[in-house]
Amino acid sequence: MSKDSYVPPRVWTWDKDNGGQFASINRPIAGATHERELPRGKHPLQLYSLATPNGVKVTIMLEELLEAGFSEAEYDAWLIRISEGDQFGSGFVEINPNSKIPAMLDTSMDPPLRLFESGSILLYLADKFGAFIPQDIRGRTECLNWLFWQMGSAPFVGGGFGHFYAYAPEKYEYPINRYTMETKRQLDVLDRQLANNPYIAGDEYSIADMAIWPWYGGIVTNQVYGAAEFLDAQSYTHLMRWAEKIAARPAVQRGRKVNRTWGELDEQVPERHSAEDFD
Repeated sequence: MSKDSYVPPRVWTWDKDNGGQFASINRPIAGATHERELPRGKHPLQLYSLATPNGVKVTIMLEELLEAGFSEAEYDAWLIRISEGDQFGSGFVEINPNSKIPAMLDTSMDPPLRLFESGSILLYLADKFGAFIPQDIRGRTECLNWLFWQMGSAPFVGGGFGHFYAYAPEKYEYPINRYTMETKRQLDVLDRQLANNPYIAGDEYSIADMAIWPWYGGIVTNQVYGAAEFLDAQSYTHLMRWAEKIAARPAVQRGRKVNRTWGELDEQVPERHSAEDFD
């Protein structure tokens, strides 16, 4: 152990910010910090989110449903600025006590049904409309295998690799190497799966693709963390083929624009009325 090594205290206390891009909103307690009601629009589904990879999963699903002809999937999208702490408003916390985007209300029932966690929302919408999930037991199970794979694996990429590579106040070799190794292992998992399958869960485009593409498709096409070269993304040829194919879908392109205020598109689409809104 070097003389500068950190020695954890017997009991950790929150006495200073941890630094980094999101230090101002990180805290070790849950619950609302301020009173704020959430707006509601006229459509059956009310989405409260931001165009991060987790948020984009749901807007892609909603846009795919609308393109497939499910008019009851019309939604209003309300921007939650996580860097400003909107997720800690009382109205948002009532929907998602974990204060993470995305969150949704299905107002087509009384009382409205709250939904949080992106994987849960995708599965709910797939079952509600009977779309983008196989109906046979084997196909459905394979789809859910990959949906839950994404939910369990992405935190190592986002909270691990992404944080230490892109957001931490200083570059530290050990965590970057540790999480780079895990991220590349996950990219290899997907590349091997896609070597023999056109889509993640087999022959059908599904919520598994919608869940995985915003994170892993974004990474290999350099839209997330700007690390494609560092990760040698081009070497994952099957994953690249899939990522580019999904990116070309019109509903995916529309879904990426909703509630987007960062990145290459400095625009916000606060309400969703019909497909023509994005033409």
